[in-house]
Amino acid sequence: MDTKTAIVYYSAHHGNTKRLLDAIKKEDLSIKLIDVTKTPIFDLSEYKRLGVASGIYYSGFSQEIYQFMENNLPAGKQVFALYTAGILRKGYTRDVQIIAEHKKCVYLGEYGCRGYDTMGPIKFIGGINLHHPTQEEILKAVIWYRSITPNDAF
Repeated sequence: MDTKTAIVYYSAHHGNTKRLLDAIKKEDLSIKLIDVTKTPIFDLSEYKRLGVASGIYYSGFSQEIYQFMENNLPAGKQVFALYTAGILRKGYTRDVQIIAEHKKCVYLGEYGCRGYDTMGPIKFIGGINLHHPTQEEILKAVIWYRSITPNDAF
């Protein structure tokens, strides 16, 4: 089976999530990054694994990510999730996991870290986590990605 990875992402407000992906792509140039706002339909048949990445909006990934998974994710793929959030807590990837399981895919896990957040009422105080993700958080995302792709050559 091919070792190719595609990561579909939604990183619209401050680019927090895209910063994680850019660092991972720098380590693994074979990754295909797909901006869901520009490419809502994509043939994933040649890819072994699909990453989904998003900022957290009202306790979940963007609706565009869920819709992309429903419309494009073939059965039997490996799926993982990456996210940035104003507040870290469990449960953000629940719907990603549900869709992956429904599609008979294997869920590999998730990496999440803080991200600059100005959504909702916190925008009136200038937001939270202004300097996140930090370089350390970005490096941890790269290390985490390597841990779920141990047999791939970088």
